[in-house]
Amino acid sequence: MKMTPLVLILGGLIVIAPVLLMNVITPWVTGLDEPPSDIFRTRTPIEEQGRDIYVNNGCTYCHTQYIRDFDWDIGSQRISKAGDYIAEIPHLLGTERTGPDLSQEGGEHPDDWHMAHFVNPRFVRPDSVMPSWEFLGKERLLALIAYKQSLGFKQADGRVERQKYWKAEAIGAFEAGPDKNVEWLHGHVPEPWTKLPDPYMTSVPGLERGHRVYQSFCIGCHGPIGDGMGPAQPFLYPPPLNFTILQNRGISGGILYYQIMNGITGTAMPYFKKDLESEKIWDVGNYIAVTFIGESDAGQPTRGIAVSYEPVEGPK
Repeated sequence: MKMTPLVLILGGLIVIAPVLLMNVITPWVTGLDEPPSDIFRTRTPIEEQGRDIYVNNGCTYCHTQYIRDFDWDIGSQRISKAGDYIAEIPHLLGTERTGPDLSQEGGEHPDDWHMAHFVNPRFVRPDSVMPSWEFLGKERLLALIAYKQSLGFKQADGRVERQKYWKAEAIGAFEAGPDKNVEWLHGHVPEPWTKLPDPYMTSVPGLERGHRVYQSFCIGCHGPIGDGMGPAQPFLYPPPLNFTILQNRGISGGILYYQIMNGITGTAMPYFKKDLESEKIWDVGNYIAVTFIGESDAGQPTRGIAVSYEPVEGPK
């Protein structure tokens, strides 16, 4: 057969047609009568405005909006369903996760965290590669935040309300003064954690590792000297914790670990249990304790069998 332009065009159509049928037309036709999922709700006008901003600025190039059954990251508490997307035109599933998936982003953070994040992502995530969106202006940023807080629909609504409830509590504790604030913060840590010492010895390599984690995750809010005056501070209320007020308050490694792991809902302090492995949390907690608080309970006598890689002093 002679290769003519007509043959090439027909051959290309024969190859493309099945792909188009299976991946575009069939999903579209079969999804026309898809019932709403258990979490679906219609969006408010400001949320729709924020969605338009999201679409027009190409956010979907870096963020997906779907969770699969083998995902293990933010949003993975719920696998996405077809009924989640019945009002999505165009669909914003995305193919790249340069940034985190956003399908369940609503309520993961309070609004002020999002404002700091959009003005300069490095304020709250120092290693972020996301560009600044400050040029959008406050009004459009508020609409974009409203859209992000809607992601997850009814489940997100519950998380957003929880953020608002605890923000009011956190503001009340902060405005009551340092003593009441610390009492409130530590009063929500389960008792076994309050008595748990850091199980690792303080060492130069451990402190260096903790310093690196602090620079990558904490410095934007808590600042280079731990006083809560990082570049994100002007956007956040209550402001980030000044670690130096924890001096002489019997702070334990367990308290620091628990609050770094689970965050403090209602404040800009997010949870890091999906970002940091266990030892990194212990290391950054000990770095904070040694460097900013001036006291650490690391290096208590080991219980049970020592971890195999720990230094050996004598025949153990």
